[in-house]
Amino acid sequence: MADNRTAAKPQRRTGVREAAAQATRDSILKSATKVFARYGYDGGSVEKISKAAKSYDRMIYYYFGSKEGLFIAVLEGIYQRMDDAEAAIALDASRPVEAFTEVIRFVLGYYRKNPEFVTLLNTENLHKGRHISKSLRAREYSSRAVAIIAEILASGAAQGLFRKDLVARDIYLLIASTGYFYTSNRHTLTAFLGEPMESPEAVAHWEDFVIETLLRTVRADEPQDNTSPHEDTSKWQKSQPAASRARSSSRT
Repeated sequence: MADNRTAAKPQRRTGVREAAAQATRDSILKSATKVFARYGYDGGSVEKISKAAKSYDRMIYYYFGSKEGLFIAVLEGIYQRMDDAEAAIALDASRPVEAFTEVIRFVLGYYRKNPEFVTLLNTENLHKGRHISKSLRAREYSSRAVAIIAEILASGAAQGLFRKDLVARDIYLLIASTGYFYTSNRHTLTAFLGEPMESPEAVAHWEDFVIETLLRTVRADEPQDNTSPHEDTSKWQKSQPAASRARSSSRT
């Protein structure tokens, strides 16, 4: 008796094609981040990026529309990763001094551990922000960062620990500037000051100094005591070359 049943054709799992497309897009984005960080926007050609991603030029245009579209996606990506990392910090706003200190440590540490972030921002600033200004998502990331600081400042003010006239955006800019400048200029500062700005001792000293300075800035009852609570300053200074110590002391 003939068997009229036909063998079932193997069905392609749903989502496989979508997963492959996402993997290709992610690979292009990851490679573009490295290429743009190394060569800048003008030097980061589509050809270099597709080669690094082991893909094809046409795939970049397919997923991102243009080189500029890809660069904007790269900028959005670095902002989002910082935003996600910041959101993952366990902060207790009811303890504003500790929470504020953690935010400062995070920002300084993030810039230091992610030099590509700083390099890409430098590149975009050279272009006067004309690419990121076209992003519809960039403000979402800054809004969260400012909101976190606003919550901490409000808690500190309610407890009588922080000033009540502080603007969260100003404090955010102050924190960001201390981390950004130190990281983006670490090589030239090392040459200019004659001090190893990337050494663990120098980095720890700067972090302590920034935390102390910012706490003095936000504190409600600033005492007139100029004595630093950090005892490692002299140890860090002693670790510097004699010429550097002499140059530093000549400025005081």
